Parts: sequence; structure tokens; C-alpha cells
Amino acid sequence: MSAPERIPPRSVTAADTAETADRAADAAAAELLARGELTVRGRIREASNAALFCTIALDGREASCIYKPVAGERPLWDFPDGTLAGREVAAYEVCEATGWGLVPPTVLRDGPYGEGMCQLWVDVHAEAELLALVEAEEPEPGWKAIGLADVGEGRTALLVHADDERLRRLSVLDAVINNADRKGGHLLPTADGRLYGIDHGVTFNVENKLRTLLWGWAGEPLTAEAVDVLTGLRGALTGPLGERLAPLITPAEIDATRARVETLLAAGVHPEPGGEWPAIPWPPV
Repeated sequence: MSAPERIPPRSVTAADTAETADRAADAAAAELLARGELTVRGRIREASNAALFCTIALDGREASCIYKPVAGERPLWDFPDGTLAGREVAAYEVCEATGWGLVPPTVLRDGPYGEGMCQLWVDVHAEAELLALVEAEEPEPGWKAIGLADVGEGRTALLVHADDERLRRLSVLDAVINNADRKGGHLLPTADGRLYGIDHGVTFNVENKLRTLLWGWAGEPLTAEAVDVLTGLRGALTGPLGERLAPLITPAEIDATRARVETLLAAGVHPEPGGEWPAIPWPPV
């Protein structure tokens, strides 16, 4: 009997190496956030709920982070179950299961004001342009149309977002977690080319509440990569991922997340605005 044919190993690209390094750095950051000593340095006054800027230190390592204590959350009538902090951590767990690394390392832990969400601080690369207003009827190549925006004095302009693979992945993640508040200010590009989404406190509702600026791919076929990721999520939600989500969101919300994954896979396309809920958050930035 002849020896079985050997399949040559897939060549390792620079992108693979960078992604491996990013995941290792994220894992180390998550450990630091979970076990480090948290010191409050100030308050972020623009936040609608208590958000504290902190440093976290462990074994000679130190980083900046955001700490949002549950005690500082304001009740939301349409999100009566669980906590903002729990949903923020749940969004991170789902994102980690995709392998896309689109949410900064985030943990649930005790802090100076009780249990809360602790998330790695991200320095934004101000020159990275992801959103724009243009005086045109159609977007230029490299951009996707969101819709018309009122710019005052009876004038409108076309709101567009970049036709960017990172944003496209984030739009799929938002559809899975049912993000009700994907604003432009929640998109954080970094100098090393990564993109993070933050502020996931209003997610995982059992009702369809998807509100986002990332409608540019609505109705278009999902990428093969997205289908693979969603297929992996379908299995993970009935196993280890589902177990990690159980302390963070309700059983009904976990079931609804599974259903959204199934719907996306069955449709094979990016979701479109449903009409029963405002499609774009206000203010959009």
C-alpha cells in the first residue's frame, strides 16, 4: 500500500504572524485586567453612565483602562434584565469566539466601587478616516452609503463609511449581538492598523434592536470568512461560549443570539433595516 499523500503545510503570512501576536497581547491584557490592582485616576464626564479612567498594575506591568461599576448604571426600560457591564463582557466573549479581535480585552471584576466592567484603554489614531459626509448622490470607490443626513439650512449630504474589511466584520458581529447603538464614536482605529468597537452595554436584547452606521453591506452576500465564523459560533454557543455567557446575560438572550446566528446563516446575506426600530443611532457620532 502506498504511503498517504502528504498535504503541504499552509504558508505562514505576515498577517498570520501579526494576528497571533495580537491575540497573545490581548490574552496578557485580559489577565492584567482580571488580576491587577485597579487605581481610579479620573472620571469620563461625557459618558451617560459612570465611567472611570484607571490604571491597572500587576507584576511590574501597567496599563490604562476603563472601569464602569454596575452601581453607576442608570436603568433602561427596554433593557430591564442584567447589567450594562455584563452585556459589555458578553460582547467581548462573543467577539473572542470569532477570532476577529474587534473588542478590547474586557473583564467583569470587583473594583473600588463594586463589581463592574473593566476594559483596556485604546489610543485612537486620529488620522484614520472611517466616516464622512459628501455632497454627492453616490459614494466614491472605497466608500459605502449609509443614508442622507441633514446638515442644516435645508441642505443634506450623503453619510458614508469606508468599505473596510474590519468594519464589515464588525457589522457581522453587531448583527450577532444585536447592537442597538453602533455610533461613529464607538469605532476606534489604532496606529498599528487595528480597529476596535466599544460601548456594548445595549446589546443581546431578545427583540430586534439593531441600530448601526454600518449598513453599507445591507443585503449583500456574507463573505466566506463570515460564514465560517458564524458556523463556528453556532457550535460554540451550545458549548463553552454558551457557558461563559450564562453568568452575563439571560438564558432567553443566549437563545436569541443562537437564533440570530441561524438566521444569518440561512439568509446568507448581511441584514437590512427592519423598519420596526430606528435603523441609525442618534446622534450618529
